[in-house]
Amino acid sequence: MTLTVTSAGITRASESDNRRGLVGYLTLAFNDALMVDGVTLRRTQAGEYRLSFPERTDGQGLRHPIVRPLTAADRESIESQVFEQLGIRAGSAL
Repeated sequence: MTLTVTSAGITRASESDNRRGLVGYLTLAFNDALMVDGVTLRRTQAGEYRLSFPERTDGQGLRHPIVRPLTAADRESIESQVFEQLGIRAGSAL
């Protein structure tokens, strides 16, 4: 089965969060069948956009992904589809 991002919505981060690289919070729909909230859009110090996927921290301080791409190729595919949905091009402002 091919994983397709069928919609991507964004809630913009505050100006102070934006200065630290957080662009906004995303709601993503996959294959018109699965909604994922809590993905964040960030901008690296090099100016590149990246997605961060939600995770939880247990009582011992260990982090556990809630949802995540399984491979680097999957991550790249999801990122490119999300960026296309949001109208982001390399080096462009959102």
